Amino acid sequence: MNNRDSKPGGRAGVPSGHTGIWVFLGLTAWSALAVWFFYSNGWQYYYGDAEAHLNIARRISDNLTPGYDQVGTVWLPLPHWLMLPLAHIDKLWINGLAGAIPSAAGFVLGACLLFAAVRRVLESTAAAVTATALVAFNPNLMYLQSTAMTEAIFLACLMGLFYCSVRFAESQSWWAVVGAGLAALAGTLTRYEGWFLIPFVAAYFLTVGKRRRVEAALLFGFLATLGPLYWLGHNWWLDGDPLAFYRGPYSARAIQGTAAYPGMNDWAAAFRYFRTAVQLCAGSLPAFMALAGAVALLWRRKLWPLALLALPGIFYIWSLHSGGTPIHVPTLPPFSWYNTRYGLAALPLLAVAAAGLVAIAPRGVSAVLAALVVAAAAVPWLLHPQPRNWITWEESRVNSEARRAWTDEAAAYLGPRYRVGEGLLTSFSEVTVVYRRLGIPLHDTLTGDNGLLWLAALQRPELWLHQDWAVLPVGDPMWKAIQPMSRAGTHYTLEKTIPVGGAPSIQIFRR
Repeated sequence: MNNRDSKPGGRAGVPSGHTGIWVFLGLTAWSALAVWFFYSNGWQYYYGDAEAHLNIARRISDNLTPGYDQVGTVWLPLPHWLMLPLAHIDKLWINGLAGAIPSAAGFVLGACLLFAAVRRVLESTAAAVTATALVAFNPNLMYLQSTAMTEAIFLACLMGLFYCSVRFAESQSWWAVVGAGLAALAGTLTRYEGWFLIPFVAAYFLTVGKRRRVEAALLFGFLATLGPLYWLGHNWWLDGDPLAFYRGPYSARAIQGTAAYPGMNDWAAAFRYFRTAVQLCAGSLPAFMALAGAVALLWRRKLWPLALLALPGIFYIWSLHSGGTPIHVPTLPPFSWYNTRYGLAALPLLAVAAAGLVAIAPRGVSAVLAALVVAAAAVPWLLHPQPRNWITWEESRVNSEARRAWTDEAAAYLGPRYRVGEGLLTSFSEVTVVYRRLGIPLHDTLTGDNGLLWLAALQRPELWLHQDWAVLPVGDPMWKAIQPMSRAGTHYTLEKTIPVGGAPSIQIFRR
C-alpha cells in the first residue's frame, strides 16, 4: 500500500483496483462471524433495548390492532422499519436474527463508507485501512452490530454523510449534496444526535461551496430536516404533543425524573463521564494515538473530518449536562453500568484521527505504520479476550441478570400450559420476551398499545375481555383493574408469582 494511491495518470486519492471489493468482503465475513459468535452464545438480547426494538418491529404487523401507530413515539422509526420485513418471519423473530441482520448490514455499509471517505480525504489507502480496522476490531461495536441496537445503523448514516460531504468539497456535485441530505435524513430517523448534525453540515456546505453555495446548503437542509419535521408531526398525530418523545411519559427525561446524577448541570463532570465511557469502549491507546493523529490532520488542514466526527460526542456531553441522559461507568460513582455504549460515539473520530498518523508517513512506510497502529490498538483486547472486558457486553449482562432469571421462569411455566389462541392480557414491556421465546404471536396479546380495545376491556370486561390468561407486573394499571373484575362476572385466578429483583413481581393469572 502506498501513501498516495492513484490510477496511472489519475488524481491521487481516487480508489483504484479492487481494494474496495476486498474491504467489503472482509467486513461482511467479519460481521457475519461476530453475529454467529454472539448468537451461538445466546448473548444477542441481553440488552433490554435490543429486545424492545425487535418486538416493536414485530408488533407493527403482528398485533390485535396492527399498523402504523405501533411504531410508538420515543424511539425513532428507521431501525424498526428495517427490521419489519424480517421480524414478520416467525423463525427470524423467535431466534432474534431479524434484529441482528439490519444492524450487521449497517455496520458493513458504514465501515465501507468510512474506508472510502478516509481514502479520498487523506489520499491514502493505508490510512483508510487503518481507520476501518480500528472500527471493525472494536469488540464493543461488534457486539452491538450483532444485536437489534441502533448504533451500527447510525454508523452507516454518519459515514454516508461524511463521504458525501467530502465528495462535495471536491466535485461541487449536486448528487453529493443529495446524498448527504439523504444520509442525514436517515440519521435523523435513527438516533437523535442526527438532528444535532444538521446546522453544522449546512454551514460546511456554505463554507466549501464555490458556486451556488447557498442553494447547496438549503437543499441539504431541506432534505435533512424532513426527518425531524416528520417525527414532530408523528408525535403530534399519535399523542397530541409534538414533543412527546422528549417530555412524554415514556421519554428518557421522564424515566430519569428529577433524580440527580453525575454530570447534571456540571460540564466538567459531564465531560469526565463521557471521556471515561470512551476510554472503556475504545481503549486508552487509540485515544492517545488519536491525539497525535489529530495534530497531523490539523497540520495538513484536514479539519472537517475531525469537526464532523466530534459532533456526536459533543451531543452526548450536552445531553449529560442538560438532557436528563446519565452515563454510569464502573470506575466512577455510583460504580455501575448504564448507557456506557454512548462512548462508542467517539470511535469513528478516534479511528480517523489515528489514521492521520499513517497519512503523513513517507511512501513505503505507511503500510508498516498502519499495521503497527492497528496492532497496538488491538493488543489490549487480545491480552484480555474475555467478554467481561468488553464494557457494552458486560453492561448488558449485569443489567439483564434479573430479567433473564424471571423471564426464564415465566417461559418455563407458560410453555407447557399456554395454547395459541387462548389470549393474554399483558403489557408491552420486558414480558414480551417470554412470548417471543415461546413463539406466541403478538396478536394473542392485549396491551395498552391496542387503544380502544384496551379501554373497552377495562371499562366493560364482561363484553370485551376474552383473554384466558393475564401476565402482568404488580401495580400495572391492568393488574389493578382485574382485581375487582369478579364483580362484573369476570374471574381471574392467580396461579403464579415470580419475584423480580429490584422491580415489581410478575403475576400470572388464568381465567
